Amino acid sequence: MSKVRVGVIGCGGIANGKHLPALKNLAAAGTVEVVAFCDLIEERAKKAAAEYGTEDAKVYTDYKELLKDETIEAIHVCTPNRSHSFITVDALHAGKNVICEKPMAINSEEARKMVEAARETGKLLTIGYQNRQRPEVQYIKKTCEAGDLGEVYYAKAHAIRRRAVPTWGVFLNEYEQGGGPLIDIGTHALDITLWTMNNYKPKMVVGSVYHKLADKIGDGTGNAWGDWDPKEFTVEDSAFGYIVMENGATIVLESAWALNSLDVMEAATTLCGDKAGADMRTMDGKKGGVRINGIKHGKQYVEVPDMQSGGVDFYDGASAKPGDLEQKVFYDAITKGTPLCVLPEQAFVVTQILEAIYESAKTGKPVYFD
Repeated sequence: MSKVRVGVIGCGGIANGKHLPALKNLAAAGTVEVVAFCDLIEERAKKAAAEYGTEDAKVYTDYKELLKDETIEAIHVCTPNRSHSFITVDALHAGKNVICEKPMAINSEEARKMVEAARETGKLLTIGYQNRQRPEVQYIKKTCEAGDLGEVYYAKAHAIRRRAVPTWGVFLNEYEQGGGPLIDIGTHALDITLWTMNNYKPKMVVGSVYHKLADKIGDGTGNAWGDWDPKEFTVEDSAFGYIVMENGATIVLESAWALNSLDVMEAATTLCGDKAGADMRTMDGKKGGVRINGIKHGKQYVEVPDMQSGGVDFYDGASAKPGDLEQKVFYDAITKGTPLCVLPEQAFVVTQILEAIYESAKTGKPVYFD
């Protein structure tokens, strides 16, 4: 089987932190060859090509020129949020399969265009929600599918940082990103919550968005990545949503880059069913495990499965990371016809809900879905 020829659009942080290392592993396994790199900053594209590309890899500053290469079968969209939609739509119509980094788009209108383009072209489209591939999330998903929790009627989507505001790139730029922690890390928490519940039918959303700590510098921010510039901090520092689903289930979404709280969890979920509950904490309260709670023989119980056992090799000699598995699923779908994990229709609902939280916070009114 010939290798899948790949182009990468956007060679910044997320490309170098997740996509390109995973592609390097896939190239070593003989699955892909990365033949084209595009970035508005040419030097970044050249650097990525030298480190991750084939010897004859091409470099572009205009993604439309890259898409003219008919030999390229797959595109990675790793640009700021604002450009996700139109680059993805153009790539799909150019006959490419696409994996687009999260969030899907800055609003539901743009996300809908992506879903429609995938349907019209018959090409594959998936979104970079790699947290679905974590062992804790996979375990809870299987627990839900087995019916062990029963009907999940209440859930919390956790994305809380105490002081971890990203101070690089365009994270603080509302125009480029469409929002702050809600659209950045809240999107992961909401995605795994909806996915494990298998519930994609929202009815009503109420949202609150805050810009409370962004201007409070004082004697320093205490930020994990150094002090931010308040003048550049044009997005929220925290946001919260109350989501009611059509079947009556309720989801509380909490997201923050900066919040005076010690209850810090990120890309995590808590599910409450009528048979049992599940969360993503260890017995000492830290994130990274799974706890299943319920009643057996008239007594309360807590089960803590061992999440460290049964590791999977992504390729010979390397343990799988969520980002690696995400890419493997995408390329298996291209080469073997196996199912995608993240469907564009699912990512669309995530975007709808995030947009509704922002809209509700802006208007002070609930947002109802048709």
